[in-house]
Amino acid sequence: MPEEIEVDTDKLHEAIHEEVEREGGTLLRTIALTTALFAALAAVASLLAGSTVNEALALKTEATQLQAQASDQWAYYQAKGIKDVVLESQKGLLADKSMSPQIDKDIARYKNEQQDAQTKAKEFERQRDERNAEADLLIHKHHYFAYSVALLQVAIALGAVAALTRKRLAWLGSTALGLIGAGIFLWAMLAG
Repeated sequence: MPEEIEVDTDKLHEAIHEEVEREGGTLLRTIALTTALFAALAAVASLLAGSTVNEALALKTEATQLQAQASDQWAYYQAKGIKDVVLESQKGLLADKSMSPQIDKDIARYKNEQQDAQTKAKEFERQRDERNAEADLLIHKHHYFAYSVALLQVAIALGAVAALTRKRLAWLGSTALGLIGAGIFLWAMLAG
């Protein structure tokens, strides 16, 4: 009977185990690095999401104040118009009697004051519309930062799963979601 070739399986098993450990260690380092990058980007995106919504709320508050000022001017405009109509009526009733020259001066003054109030009201409304439009853009931008944060958080969670299971496919999914989140973040930064 010929002698069988003896293969040292212990050394082979040890070499395979070392190779797996080496590959797993590289994968873990890669997962840790990408997860850390996604976490840092998520933190920045979260801060920007908060600041844009805060700025939008401040602009909405300012727009509300401008609307109140415009409403005050329109009320003043109406009051001057009513005074003008009352004096015009008095003038019509007193047409054949001696009229005070002051009535004509008051009518002219009310018309001027009414015109000034209208101009101020329209200016307040223009400023209000500008603040509202700017706030709406910031709120829109906030949504994209929030989407970015959500995707980055899911990518981080999937990265943790990849690290625990040492599955490259899970890490690739994490990386794909993280890159999409990063893309949305960059788009929000450049779109404003």
